[in-house]
Amino acid sequence: MEFKDYYQILGVARDAPADDIKKAYRRLARKYHPDVSKEPDAERKMKELNEANAVLSDPEKRAAYDNVGQSFHAGQEFRPPPNWDAGFEFSDRGFSGAESADFSDFFSELFGSRMGRGSPREHGHFRSRGEDHHAKVLLDLQDAYHGASRTLTLRTPQTDARGHVKLSERALDVRIPKGIHEGQLIRLTGQGSPGHGGGQSGDLYLEVHFKPHTRYRAEGRDVYATLPIAPWEAALGASVKAPVPDGAVEVRIPEGSQSGRKLRLKGRGIPGSTPGDLYLVLEIVLPPASNPKARELYQAMERELNFDPRRGLGA
Repeated sequence: MEFKDYYQILGVARDAPADDIKKAYRRLARKYHPDVSKEPDAERKMKELNEANAVLSDPEKRAAYDNVGQSFHAGQEFRPPPNWDAGFEFSDRGFSGAESADFSDFFSELFGSRMGRGSPREHGHFRSRGEDHHAKVLLDLQDAYHGASRTLTLRTPQTDARGHVKLSERALDVRIPKGIHEGQLIRLTGQGSPGHGGGQSGDLYLEVHFKPHTRYRAEGRDVYATLPIAPWEAALGASVKAPVPDGAVEVRIPEGSQSGRKLRLKGRGIPGSTPGDLYLVLEIVLPPASNPKARELYQAMERELNFDPRRGLGA
């Protein structure tokens, strides 16, 4: 998938104020609108203009686009980095299907998860409920095992008096409940947009994701961890101590184990009414042949074991 430079499509600078973006879109729309344009590619060009304007004319979409796109240029191969929008706070307006029906895969990849998201609003003659906000937050996996109190910094896109998009930050003290899992929402009542005419404030929903870890990954409530073992532990079997997210555990390595074998520890995954399981994935690690004694041992194995790991491959 190619990166789309929306600023280039509209012919404006990256720091262009909102009025310049609006003027550029109107000028180009008059030129390429299919009902009046004689340009051969007017319909395609108009779709590109509509997509670029939909992003850059909205402070929240523009801030998110700027965050992920600052290191890319038009036509470059693009995949959004994991959790690229973590810490950004967005209102709950959502993107309608009609708005995005003719937009590119690039647009859908960035904003598709936000389309159609919305919650009922309370409307009265003089007052209305404030919008709900959403933000993605990154937590340590260990927080799911023990619970925690965290101070989270969220960035909210806003437009200044000159029409430039700025990011304001606010810090929130949040209680992380024990047993929380990937994708779960933490609701903070009244932390969304203020209501109008005395209406209630909206809520803030924090979507939980876990920070990348060198050893652990979560799938639902199940947790997977790599367990390095020595060749003799794999061949002969052994009892070893394995670090796990909530401490350490003694596990038995079955005789004749191979790399990739999974040892299941029932109920040692993320806690809950039905806790997940912990899977230890074995990884055989060879000692280096970095001294004469080690080389002698490897040479003796080569002579005496008559072992060919590729036997049966037909080579």
